Amino acid sequence: MGEARAKQLADRIQVLVAELLERRVKDPRLGFVTVTDARLTGDLREASVFYTVYGDEQARANTAAALESARGLIRSEVGKALGLRHTPSVAFFLDAVPESAGHIEELLEKARTADAEVAKAAAGAKPAGDADPYKRPHDDSDPADEDEQD
Repeated sequence: MGEARAKQLADRIQVLVAELLERRVKDPRLGFVTVTDARLTGDLREASVFYTVYGDEQARANTAAALESARGLIRSEVGKALGLRHTPSVAFFLDAVPESAGHIEELLEKARTADAEVAKAAAGAKPAGDADPYKRPHDDSDPADEDEQD
């Protein structure tokens, strides 16, 4: 199968899993979960579903346990909906994108603060040397210099 077909099926799996989690899975441990991505291997045998959970570490652990217990139901429903010869196995992975994005935002804020401090310090600064640090040829016509050049 082609890569485009695998991507198309992965997108379909993402939508199916999100709908199943919303409508069919009634586990009380399941928190506020968002399915962020799904990837399917080239042979269409294994599906990796990435998700995020709103909440603390306990909510993440409870959601992971709920997803693991509902994996069979989700796999069978995905298999029915896709109509493939072999139903792909489904594995759930906590998506680290929100944490990474938060860390990047913190770093960008530090960089903005440092840039603002540098701009503030440079506002009243004057050059250390002359205003025009480049050497220019002398315009003085000194007859002594002309005699030495001859």
